[in-house]
Amino acid sequence: MTTDTLTSYLSWYFDHHPSHAAGVGSLPHYSTFGDHSAAAFESRARENAAWLAKLEREPVSVDRDLVLSVLRGELAMETWPAWRRDPQTYTGMLFFGLLLPFLHRLLPEDELVDAVCAKLREVPSVLAAAEHNLDPALAAPLVVQLSLGQARTGRAFVLDSLPREASTPQLRAKLVEAAGPAAEAFDRFAAFLEDFALRATGDWRMGEKLYSTLLQDKEMLGYGAPELHQRGQDAYAALEAELVELAGAPDWRAVMSSLQDDHPPTLEAMRAEYEAETARARAALVEHELVTLPEGEECRVVPSPPFHRAVLAVASYVGPPAMTAGRVGHFFVPFTPDGASDVDVTQRLRTNARPQLPTISVHEAYPGHHWHASWVAAQGDAHPLRWVFRTPYFSEGWALYAEKLLRSVGHYKTPATVMGHVEARLFRAARMVVDTALHCGDMTPDEAESFMVARTALTPGTAVGEVRRYCSRPTQAPSYLTGALEIDAIREDYLAAGLGTLREFHDRIAGSGALPLGIARRVALGEE
Repeated sequence: MTTDTLTSYLSWYFDHHPSHAAGVGSLPHYSTFGDHSAAAFESRARENAAWLAKLEREPVSVDRDLVLSVLRGELAMETWPAWRRDPQTYTGMLFFGLLLPFLHRLLPEDELVDAVCAKLREVPSVLAAAEHNLDPALAAPLVVQLSLGQARTGRAFVLDSLPREASTPQLRAKLVEAAGPAAEAFDRFAAFLEDFALRATGDWRMGEKLYSTLLQDKEMLGYGAPELHQRGQDAYAALEAELVELAGAPDWRAVMSSLQDDHPPTLEAMRAEYEAETARARAALVEHELVTLPEGEECRVVPSPPFHRAVLAVASYVGPPAMTAGRVGHFFVPFTPDGASDVDVTQRLRTNARPQLPTISVHEAYPGHHWHASWVAAQGDAHPLRWVFRTPYFSEGWALYAEKLLRSVGHYKTPATVMGHVEARLFRAARMVVDTALHCGDMTPDEAESFMVARTALTPGTAVGEVRRYCSRPTQAPSYLTGALEIDAIREDYLAAGLGTLREFHDRIAGSGALPLGIARRVALGEE
């Protein structure tokens, strides 16, 4: 029976990916990062192939096809193994694996601290495995340098930031004691990466063949990299024409730059204004009856964690653990790294100017990521698979769709905020163009940075961070506008068929999870 097979697969997956399991609220997996030896990665790859063969024989269903998309993506990536190429495979997991228990607080605090201490004690072995696994012939210097900036924050994170999450001196002292070896391990790993970056000779470019395979087999889109690139160019041209009309001048970038002079004066002021815009967006959902709000949801607007600031220059979101009753999410405001220059801070504030704050808040919170995550978590009758496996082509596509939805009800009150909204959409079209060009060998990072500065409203410093992200995370950047356009098309078919109201469409498609878009269409149109 398919349900039994899928449940068995999920149990296997959790046991072999305990950090992911803990992140969605599986308490039995709360105290370990698992096995990161080369033998473990290779064994998981073989077992993935066996699971794929087994599930392909099962009857067709949404949940089966979701797992098949995950497995096909995993097997395709065996030719591009992140565990041998990218140090963030390890550091990102460690940082978030240590922080999320404190964000989610699913256990009494003393038990929570014990679980985090157990993970801290595993940090040296995980990083030692990383040193053994990473291959200089595969790793790209650009990607290693990006990870190095993150690794250098490890000591301060485990010894200073993490213990402050505990409420008593005794528990903080316990965390500090467990963190000592972890801090030393991060120092060693940073030193290793400094040398490794000099030895690394790999290419960060994925290539058109694998890029297209992931779009078609994992994301279940009906096209590959060349068509995605063309769609990005077409969308960019249409959005640029709209911006020229809104600006009242051919050089809309100059107008947008002048609008960015109106920005919060400090990073904390930026956070406070994001908090106010988040509340306003939530009120708009109620006023216009656009979605159903789940009981008990809350979106906290907080500074981005210090370890995140070295690798991400834009706002982000971490949702509640879906397999629990928790409904509290965290909207991370993009603070600069500690010690950033005044020029860097000003650039960050300009990239989060007041004309841009409303659309970003909609994207990250209501009805974007936070509403979506909390609404999915409230669907108690769904198979847990839909809480665990999420594609950015739906989740980021949904959040960008949400930005346009709020425009349709007049949420952006001034010409400046309308222009900020359209420019944010154009920025996502630029991502489609640049990401495909980078990974298909048609653009260098320097050319990509110049493109983003000249063709969007990004400041030079933020453009550098963006392009480095594209180089290290192929196929992710185009997910925003690609998904939004697909959801627009699904909505049009849903409403044309008379299947329900707009609110019912939103509740249905978003409540189904963050499915590959081909499967999401089936769910929305009742073809499960």
